[in-house]
Amino acid sequence: MPISKQGKKRVVQDEHRRVANKVVSTRMKSAMKKVLGAATAEEAQQALPDAVKRVDKAAKKGILHQNAAAHRKSRLARAVAEKS
Repeated sequence: MPISKQGKKRVVQDEHRRVANKVVSTRMKSAMKKVLGAATAEEAQQALPDAVKRVDKAAKKGILHQNAAAHRKSRLARAVAEKS
């Protein structure tokens, strides 16, 4: 446990950021699963823009590295192309 006042504050800030980052990350993963698990090509095509948007937002907020975001978007696009 931190002893100094700023150390205690840092613990509170880290927890707040962790929870906020988890929300963004979970929504991103759910949107990706919706694309990858789509039964038809139409469902995958409709879910793709939302998934790409959520991946971009995670990268913008620093939750994902830019290259990791590009990798995930490529994977999603490839999955949609294979279904159609």
